[in-house]
Amino acid sequence: MKICKLLPVLFLLIGLTACSTSTVYVVRHAEKINETDSSGLTVAGLERSLALANRLADEEISVILTTPYRRTQQTAGPLAQQLNLPIESYPAKPVSAVVEQLEKAKGKNVLVVGHSNTILEIVRGLGAKPTKETIAPGDYDNLLIVTIKNGLFGQSVELKEETYGKPTAP
Repeated sequence: MKICKLLPVLFLLIGLTACSTSTVYVVRHAEKINETDSSGLTVAGLERSLALANRLADEEISVILTTPYRRTQQTAGPLAQQLNLPIESYPAKPVSAVVEQLEKAKGKNVLVVGHSNTILEIVRGLGAKPTKETIAPGDYDNLLIVTIKNGLFGQSVELKEETYGKPTAP
C-alpha cells in the first residue's frame, strides 16, 4: 500500500529531473586583424566584444566556450571577466565535438564563440534551422540564440536570430 502512495511522488521526481531548459548563445568572433590563426581583434572587434558582454550580462551565462584561437577568446574575454567565469576551449572541428559538449550542459546557459564556417553548423547540430546559408567574410554581428527545452514528452528547440554591436565601416 505504501508503495502505491510513493509511486506518484517517484514519477514526479523523475519527471522534474528530466525537465530542463538551456539557452545557447552562438556568435562568430569579432572583427579580426588578418587571416592568420594567431590574429587578434581590431579596435572595432574589441568594441564589439564589449557590446557582446553588455548584451549577455543578464542572461545567466554559466559556461563560456571558444575555439583555441586568440580572436575567439578575445571576443568572449569581457563577458568572462565580468561574470568571473573561465573560458573553456573546444576544437574548431569537428563541429560534432562542441555539439556533444553542449548537449551535456542541460539546464545551463552557454556562450559559444566560433567562426564564420562553424557557427551555423553548430546551430544546426543543436536542431535549429538558421535562415542564413552562410556567414559572409565581413559579417561579425550575428547572435544566434538556441533555446532547448527538455521535457517529459521530448525536446523542443527554438531559434532567435539577432544582431549586436554597432555596424563597422567597410
